[in-house]
Amino acid sequence: MFADQREWRARRARANTVRSPPFGYAASMDAITLLRNDHKSVETLFKRFEKAGDGAYVEKRTIVDRIIEELSVHAAIEEQVFYPTTRALVPATEDVALESLEEHHIVKWVLSELDGLDPRHERFDAKVTVLIENVRHHVQEEQDEYFPKVREALSRSQLAEIGRSLEDAKRMAPTHPHPRAPDSPPTNVMNTLAGVVDRVADNISGIAQGSVAAGQDLIGRLVGNTKPVPSPTGSATSRKASKTSRSTIDTAVDGVARTARSAANGSKAVATSATSGAKATRTTATKAARGTATTAKRATTTTARTVKATTKNVASAARGAAKRSAS
Repeated sequence: MFADQREWRARRARANTVRSPPFGYAASMDAITLLRNDHKSVETLFKRFEKAGDGAYVEKRTIVDRIIEELSVHAAIEEQVFYPTTRALVPATEDVALESLEEHHIVKWVLSELDGLDPRHERFDAKVTVLIENVRHHVQEEQDEYFPKVREALSRSQLAEIGRSLEDAKRMAPTHPHPRAPDSPPTNVMNTLAGVVDRVADNISGIAQGSVAAGQDLIGRLVGNTKPVPSPTGSATSRKASKTSRSTIDTAVDGVARTARSAANGSKAVATSATSGAKATRTTATKAARGTATTAKRATTTTARTVKATTKNVASAARGAAKRSAS
């Protein structure tokens, strides 16, 4: 604590002020601003979890997955870049940096226990509550004690350079906790390898989830079930891979379904045409048969009338001849 309280408040105000770069200066995310933004993102997730209902298991699992990813990445970039750099440039941060490393260690153990834990487990909510309390305490110490010392000692260009390094480190940072991994240089460079492994595993997990979801989509369409398939879980990498995989498989399945429908419609059209042709043939034959029968009937009637008339004429002639002979 500074001896003069007014000086302390002034330094706090300067530490929390985002300074605009001068004209012509390449804008970059200030290191402290970047870390404070991370703190805000995590706090938003904490509040979402605290507002979730007791039975909102799917929502809680999704939120915790996001918390795990955000805190894993944030802790890694602080340990790889911010802490060692500021300890070297600002000797006054030595003690608070060491305390921060210990707090990270505790948080990573809780994260590792939450990673994959069933949200229905009786200790799930309790672990998240303890995690939130620890992280909030850690954030307050960083923002009240650590960041002001760094802001006071370093120039804008130095903070901008550290910010660029933090952004670069984020791209390869682990997305899951590794509490047994080293957290200080030079051995913590292995965390970069852990980050690569995490992201490959996240991709595989996402592809697997996407494949399962696509299969459920297909089954749902076949049985007429419109119930939505649960959203993918895990890190942002997992969720993105899952959506891509699911979309690709759904598109392929839809293509096959369209082809099958076209073939079925074609077969139906051919069958309908053949049926119509056969029906027309039967109708024509029936009409022809009826016409032939009518003609034959008429011919028979005409012939019978002719024979009857002829017979009558012959009989009449015979009677006339017989009368003449008798005379």
